[in-house]
Amino acid sequence: MADDASTPTVNAQITDAVTQTNVKVLAESPAMAMGSLYQTMAHSTGILFENSASAQQQQNTLSQAAANQGVIQLYSMATMSDAAATEKVSQGGVSDNLTSLLTVLNAFRR
Repeated sequence: MADDASTPTVNAQITDAVTQTNVKVLAESPAMAMGSLYQTMAHSTGILFENSASAQQQQNTLSQAAANQGVIQLYSMATMSDAAATEKVSQGGVSDNLTSLLTVLNAFRR
């Protein structure tokens, strides 16, 4: 066991400074924790708004694409009705052709 003469003594001012520093660190920790919490909340809110703006931009893009497809269909209506009318006109003689074919087949039966 060491004797008291060889143990170094610490100045009371140093002990007081270390104690005050420890108290200061402990006193500031709730404020630091709240500051960190506020920063985290602000960052999360910022990301929320960024995601919201991104989703809105994507929705606008989809709306524009849907409107574009609607306009394309409107402009192609005349073409589609022309195609339907052409098909009807081209099939106009089908009954006459079937009658002629029936006449020829009946001729071969006799």
